[in-house]
Amino acid sequence: MIFYGLKNCDACKLLLKSKPHFKLIDVSLTPVPDDILMEAIAKFGDTIVNKRSTTWRSLDSKTREKKPEEIIKLHPKVMKRPLIKLETGELTLGFQEKNK
Repeated sequence: MIFYGLKNCDACKLLLKSKPHFKLIDVSLTPVPDDILMEAIAKFGDTIVNKRSTTWRSLDSKTREKKPEEIIKLHPKVMKRPLIKLETGELTLGFQEKNK
């Protein structure tokens, strides 16, 4: 199974620790494929954009008004993480240690 996130993200580190067989795709180096990003937006809506992040707070108002996919393509670190693609093909968003 794969997930999209950042290698230095706390939630992503927790996920890798509890599920070492998962493969991390670092979105700062490799963007989320368009089809997966659009599927995630269809499922999660604009909650895929982490509006509590430092990256979000640093964006200008014009950028904040863009569509979620445009914002994530321009600023991948603003995506809520991790975005997990399960073997079943289902997408999940976010991870907490209690959800192991």
